Amino acid sequence: MRPFTPFEKTNMEYLVNHNVKFTQVQVTATGLKKSILDATTPMRTYFKENNVHDYELQAQGPENKITKKTYILTGGKVIESTTSMYRPVTKEGDPRLWVYRLKETTEADDIHAIIAKNPDELYVINLTKVDIPRFCETDIENPIRDLVKGLSDYADIVSEELLYRLLEFKGVWIDTNLRADTAIGRQVEALLGIDMNASREPDYKGIELKSFRSQRPNIKKNLFCKVPDWDISYLKSGAEIVEKYGYLSGGVKSYRNTLYCKAPNSQSLRLNMNYPDNLLEIEEDRKIAEDVYKKIADVAVWRLQTLHQCLLQKHHETFWIEVDSRLGEQGQEQFRFNKIEHTRNPNVSQFDILLEQSMITVDLLLGRPKVDLATGKPKKGGDAVSFKIKKSAAGLLFPQSKIYTFLGTQEFPFQ
Repeated sequence: MRPFTPFEKTNMEYLVNHNVKFTQVQVTATGLKKSILDATTPMRTYFKENNVHDYELQAQGPENKITKKTYILTGGKVIESTTSMYRPVTKEGDPRLWVYRLKETTEADDIHAIIAKNPDELYVINLTKVDIPRFCETDIENPIRDLVKGLSDYADIVSEELLYRLLEFKGVWIDTNLRADTAIGRQVEALLGIDMNASREPDYKGIELKSFRSQRPNIKKNLFCKVPDWDISYLKSGAEIVEKYGYLSGGVKSYRNTLYCKAPNSQSLRLNMNYPDNLLEIEEDRKIAEDVYKKIADVAVWRLQTLHQCLLQKHHETFWIEVDSRLGEQGQEQFRFNKIEHTRNPNVSQFDILLEQSMITVDLLLGRPKVDLATGKPKKGGDAVSFKIKKSAAGLLFPQSKIYTFLGTQEFPFQ
């Protein structure tokens, strides 16, 4: 996808600031001519998280195509339409979609927001042409204002509902049923009736839950997981990184280390912000002087725009749950809620700066055994690439945050 214009960024910031979740699609000249659009990874994730469609479960061929009722909003006008989602028989069934009647309101390279009001209804707005703030900040009723206001009001209701569900456990020590770093997070989800097998989807009606122990003051907060864009990377998989840079541990060759922009790690790998090409790069560096390094090999890259979309989708709204932890009488871990930081609308421009300043880092855990969630036993294929932020820097990325303390007498009215 091409870089966003200032007009498009203003439109997207308005939607984000009003708690409207969306995905984007660029209508290329080829796509416009052939009535075919690629369902990109962020788009597929958005559809799956909002229970619209799961391309991974869709078989190839026109007989397996599904359609969704769609409304194209141009400002004061609504065009009733349909979106088809399918995987063709050719080209390995690459996920596709098309919004019928889109040609009436778009030109080549226009970028659109696709908004799922519910699993069966999609709304499409041309971010390149439609002035969303103007239509929303008016006393005149119009379809865009009605859509944004309705979704924004619903988001506030869900946040309040979640907070008061957690308040039921204020001051209570809760047993965990698993000895693992993830035990508390999984127990919190269990308290809320969330199936652990749905871990790729938002935890509570679109709100992400992140739990951590207060006894770890220097802990980093996990933002999201995203492997490099292998299609434009020099090395094409985690296995190739392990082969070139990995080391033996417990008889298994693996790669487990953190990457920073400020300096190479012990395997000489380092992050680099390539602003001209809008890329975050992994490169092998050699130190040639104090705080001076020279690149000697390319390794892998991410498109910055893809990372921005991951951040916005994963942390559109998040409850960061800090708990106190202790051992119970039977030796099991117990916890109680200490405080919750409620964040919304991360500042994506700060994301790049915090990466450059090594306040956001990347953990590569490649070639490690994977743990089966049901049994707790290891199995093969457990690669993970995690973007993490220092706890002290979270306020820079999430400026609109509220703190709810559970250990005092604070009341929690939503303002």
